[in-house]
Amino acid sequence: MNIHFNSKTAIVTGGASGIGEACAITLAAAGATVIIADLKKADAHKTVDTITKAGGKAHSVAADVADDRAVKAMVDFAVKETGGLHLLVNNAGIGGPQTPTGEYPVEDWQKVIAINLSGVFLGLRHGLPAIDKSGGGAVVNIASILGSVGIAQSCAYVAAKHGVVGLTKTAALEYSAKGIRVNSVGPGFIETPLLDDISDEMRDGLVALHPIGRLGQSQEVADLVCYLLSDRASFITGSYHLVDGAYTAQ
Repeated sequence: MNIHFNSKTAIVTGGASGIGEACAITLAAAGATVIIADLKKADAHKTVDTITKAGGKAHSVAADVADDRAVKAMVDFAVKETGGLHLLVNNAGIGGPQTPTGEYPVEDWQKVIAINLSGVFLGLRHGLPAIDKSGGGAVVNIASILGSVGIAQSCAYVAAKHGVVGLTKTAALEYSAKGIRVNSVGPGFIETPLLDDISDEMRDGLVALHPIGRLGQSQEVADLVCYLLSDRASFITGSYHLVDGAYTAQ
């Protein structure tokens, strides 16, 4: 199935590594001009280099998704550089500490919520009007399997990802008539830098939670994200799509 994003501009937050990087590279390969936003612009530019060396078009921009002014500047940069905005992937996120709810540090709660939930809200707040002015388009918010189930000792992350699913549905209802589709994707545990520091024992435990018998790959998530952003998914909006190796089917 061929998917093309020619003449379209996409923003991918957290695009310097993991799922965000895979989404950015896949979008660019399909013809989109990709704005790679990350807290560390130097890391984002490495993804730009990968894309441009393959013949694609990309720009990097530093952005703290928890900062309203920074997100506005990110969207303004995309519009100024390319003339519009059509696609948005709200991907940036962090894990947070593993601590029981009754002992969870308030500062960590606030940081996880600010990046994982408020960051998506700010992306929508500034991105949706720009997409509307560009004639419509699509958004994918990266949630998690933990947007539908819980897990011990991750109260902030679970709360944020549940919030992303609800926020997605609300935005879809508000913007469907404007020709903007909004969906969310819930990855299971994916081989990304977030898992680099875990022990072999913990990794084996995570694998055991997925009936498919392995962890997911960033490209597997990126392929679904790009499908949902494409015109092939023209009747899909307000939905939450799991990529989890049957984790939540148990």
